Amino acid sequence: MDDIFGIPAPLLFGQLLLGLINGAFYAMLSLGLAVIFGLLNIVNMAHGAQFMMGAFAAWMLLAWLGIGYWWALLIAPIIVAITGIILEKLFISRLYKLDHLYGLLLTFGLALIIEGVFRNEFGSSGLPYRIPTELSGAWDLGFMFMPVYRGWVVIAALALCLATWVIIEKTRLGAYLRAATENAALVQAFGVNVPRMVTLTYGFGVALAAIGGVLAAPIYSVNPQMGSNLIIVVFAVVVIGGMGSILGAILTGFALGVVEGLTKVFWPEASATVIFVIMAIVLLARPAGLFGRA
Repeated sequence: MDDIFGIPAPLLFGQLLLGLINGAFYAMLSLGLAVIFGLLNIVNMAHGAQFMMGAFAAWMLLAWLGIGYWWALLIAPIIVAITGIILEKLFISRLYKLDHLYGLLLTFGLALIIEGVFRNEFGSSGLPYRIPTELSGAWDLGFMFMPVYRGWVVIAALALCLATWVIIEKTRLGAYLRAATENAALVQAFGVNVPRMVTLTYGFGVALAAIGGVLAAPIYSVNPQMGSNLIIVVFAVVVIGGMGSILGAILTGFALGVVEGLTKVFWPEASATVIFVIMAIVLLARPAGLFGRA
């Protein structure tokens, strides 16, 4: 297999793989945003900073305690989720009855503070995080070599997204969460501790971002700006998929990653703006997003 549409096959499939990897991170981050907005009605601008905290937590576990990648996948999201729960209890919980703008401004300020703390402590240059031995190397697909770790990221992200969708949409816990957004007093009357459930939901959304950070650590350098570089694109993904739509976040995240990757092959100049052009078109045609409800 030499050329496809006049494009060398290794280049085309390499960009397709890169798009899938970016799409995996878009999906995981937008999924966390969708969970938090859909169930708490908070626009969490701190999500990118919490993604970055997940990567730094994995790096610190390895550099300071010698705890490797596989345990970091479990421990780092718990650490970041606990910090998120503390923030929710101290600050965010006071804004649930106010306009969305207040939550957006608060979490944006928290993101700047978190990023500034990490920048002052670790600097702006990236810190390396090695790929685990079990996932090193590459698969020979005949027309290209696919790094094993990048394939793992796509598979892990897809599995995590599908599991989250099943929990939210197909389980009793998910039904309680969705019902609490419509009528919290009624759910409370059935003996459900709604404030605790809301707090844990925020922690779960934050943990999704942190898992994405751990997965990203061996691919991108661990640095304080790694979350802020993604969060604007992720918000565009959420808007296109539909604010609060779990399925929309997953499908749109992966699809737009692929579109972005293919655009780099066929029209490189437009690759940085193609997602925002799609967002503008979707907002004009369907303001609630592709999967959202008006």
